[in-house]
Amino acid sequence: MASLTRSPTVQTLSVMAVVFLAQRVAGLVGAMGFLFVLGPSFPLRPWALLTSIYAHGSLAHLLGNATMLVLVGLLVESFTSSVRYHAFFVTTGVLSGLAQITLVSGSRVLGASGAIFAFLGYLVAANPVSSSVLDTLRLSRRGQLALFALLAVAVTLLTGAPGVAVVAHFTGFLLGLLAGRLGVLATSRPRGQTQGTSGPPG
Repeated sequence: MASLTRSPTVQTLSVMAVVFLAQRVAGLVGAMGFLFVLGPSFPLRPWALLTSIYAHGSLAHLLGNATMLVLVGLLVESFTSSVRYHAFFVTTGVLSGLAQITLVSGSRVLGASGAIFAFLGYLVAANPVSSSVLDTLRLSRRGQLALFALLAVAVTLLTGAPGVAVVAHFTGFLLGLLAGRLGVLATSRPRGQTQGTSGPPG
């Protein structure tokens, strides 16, 4: 149980659940949008940059993102620290949300999908197969960026649907690809291991 509570993925899921309950309470007094939705007025509500990442529009929205987070988050946490995990999640979530409301006029956004797509992009770019292919192609930095942008467009189109924040998905996935290529989440040892041991990460 202790190892489970130390999991940054479980911690994030817990925050998402608590925030969802708080949204329901806030909705009773008409404050849900004010507290949790990221929109053009965010400079007057700076907390929405953070709360919007963990908030969700419906139970189905929450469960869908939670499922994706379990699939990709557990993989990411196996090779990084809790601090880097949470910092990456929040940073990419904020940047994805800002991209959505900046590039899509009148857009309002909430949900963790931008950050989750960043985790997915990281896994795509950071794995040994992708690294080997990119090294073999010997692309310049601009060439790699162009390739990542095309891949992000493809993934965004495949996941696009009415009401989906596609710009946030694109931004998150692209940020994840770039971060994966740079290895920003990698630590010297798998999370949970101590020097001289070979046990599974906690």
